[in-house]
Amino acid sequence: MTSLLSAPDRPAVTASDLRHRRPLTLVAALGGVAAAGTLLTVCLALGVTGWFLADAGTHGQPRDALRVGALAWLMAHGSGVVVAGVTVTAVPLLLTLAAGWLVWRLGHTVGDLVSGHGPDSDQISDGERDWTVPSATLLFAVGYAAVTSLTLALAGTPATAPSGPRALGWSLLLALLVGGPAIAVGSGRAAIWAAVVPAHLRAAAATCGAIVRTFLLVSLVALLAALALDLGTAANVVSGLHLSAGETSVYALVSALLLPNATVFAGSYLLGPGFAVGTQTLVSPTIVLTGPLPAFPLLAALPDSGPTPAWTVWLVALPALVAAYAAARAQRRRPTLRWDRGALRGCVGGVSAGVVIALLAGVAGGAVGPGRMQVVGPVATEVMVHAVTSFGIGGLVGGLLMTWWQRRSRA
Repeated sequence: MTSLLSAPDRPAVTASDLRHRRPLTLVAALGGVAAAGTLLTVCLALGVTGWFLADAGTHGQPRDALRVGALAWLMAHGSGVVVAGVTVTAVPLLLTLAAGWLVWRLGHTVGDLVSGHGPDSDQISDGERDWTVPSATLLFAVGYAAVTSLTLALAGTPATAPSGPRALGWSLLLALLVGGPAIAVGSGRAAIWAAVVPAHLRAAAATCGAIVRTFLLVSLVALLAALALDLGTAANVVSGLHLSAGETSVYALVSALLLPNATVFAGSYLLGPGFAVGTQTLVSPTIVLTGPLPAFPLLAALPDSGPTPAWTVWLVALPALVAAYAAARAQRRRPTLRWDRGALRGCVGGVSAGVVIALLAGVAGGAVGPGRMQVVGPVATEVMVHAVTSFGIGGLVGGLLMTWWQRRSRA
């Protein structure tokens, strides 16, 4: 008789459920390998392409071009490299940004594929532990670090001497600080965890992001404007090198890889402390002291050495105005009628943005050549002092002004 009893209803397992329950270990590890290997493959292809463009492959071997591409990928992860006995530690930030973007995209995909693992949202809200995101993040980082270790073993030589600890450290930071949040967002856990974060802290984080993005955009515009005003000098620099069409293309690619670095330099200039282009040099709104410079097109944007015009001193007010505008725009999307919250969002967001800009200034510079060119870039501590002050005050003013406007509109 028991065989005649109807079985209890069970939810059917659909194809969509299976898609979100892929093997966590395999998916997360392969995601890290793919995130590192995709950009590495692009760098290897660019290395071979540049080799053919430079001399049509008449000098060297394809493996030398592949090694150049692999070393460029390692430099994007802070490894540095030795070229003809000269240590180069500058990081091509455009490649680093591309690596971060790939880590985010593939981390988001990994999070979506393993989102069915672990407890559901109701169980997480009840306090049940969920190790899905930490486990996937750790395995993602292991896969990324494995590709970095293999690249170091195959491309590194005693002559080039890339730093293994620095490359592995940068790889782990990318995988943990960018890949981890991406996995959390893709798996839906970030939305659950964000629900317990106070709304004014989320608003302050949004303000921080708005200030950083707006200020970097203004810095890029200032850099391009300075370069356009002295475009003839940049053209003369390139023509003076007597490069072929292929070599000019490679030279332009190298310049593009360093464009984000130059943008951070321009931001340091606008903030006030400026930056160095060699030992005992300084480029700032109040003083410009430079010496002999290498033939590089982006250096045409530098002002002439000597006394600066009176109007350049007023450029230091621009970061505070940018912060006020960005903070007001951010609060417009998250309105509040309380003065304290408007002030807190703007001030905390501005101070946090100052710390972020200082971190970028710390990684944008480094050694780029022999002798005096071993010191190039802004001083991160000085940038942080100026950025925290300017962005903090500007964010505070912008938050209060938008609060006043929203209270007035509501009334």
